[in-house]
Amino acid sequence: MSLSDQVAEQLLNAIIDGTCAPGSALPPESELAEQHSVSRLTVREAIKQLRVANIVRIHRGRGTYVNPPAVWTALDPMIRAAAAAPRSSGAISESLIEARRLIEIGAVELAAGKCTSGDLAQLRDLLQDMREAVESDDVERFVEADVAFHDAIMRASGNAFIPLMFEPFGRLLVEGRRETSAVPEIRANALAHHAEILRALESGDPAVARRAMEDHMVQTAEDLRAHVLDR
Repeated sequence: MSLSDQVAEQLLNAIIDGTCAPGSALPPESELAEQHSVSRLTVREAIKQLRVANIVRIHRGRGTYVNPPAVWTALDPMIRAAAAAPRSSGAISESLIEARRLIEIGAVELAAGKCTSGDLAQLRDLLQDMREAVESDDVERFVEADVAFHDAIMRASGNAFIPLMFEPFGRLLVEGRRETSAVPEIRANALAHHAEILRALESGDPAVARRAMEDHMVQTAEDLRAHVLDR
């Protein structure tokens, strides 16, 4: 990692942790150069990296200002900012459900026509893991099986791009599941919907599978609002 990369990373960390809040100005180049023991040219290159990702904007003669994460154009910094943000507002969790809904409904529709006997056997095993986790009140095991169940469906779609689209969100997905799965009512609802999704995939009917996943996503959003955000 070059010096400019290191400075850009340190500035990004300061932005994510709130030291440099959205709308605020970064310190002048000379001050940043002194803080990081680098040249002003190195600082300039670091800021250029952040500007390319729209993390900061430059106002000539006024300084460099931090943009809100919602307008950043690089995925990794956005995910890091989302993971570091307070979850109490629920905006991150709801956005994740929206993203999942867009992709997973289509994925299960594809999987319905392509699931192999091996895919279905794996899904049955994961559903059983979820049942046993509910019975033993094991949230971590439930979350692990839940995430694996959805990953197995995306892989069963036969489209290699679909599971890859969710890989960068791994940490956020797990944290989101932990947040909701800590509630017994949500675990019970999720278990019932996963059983319906499996039955739909076993039927081989893409329309039935699509409806089952859509019902699950709607229930997930309702459960989040009723049992987590409104609590």
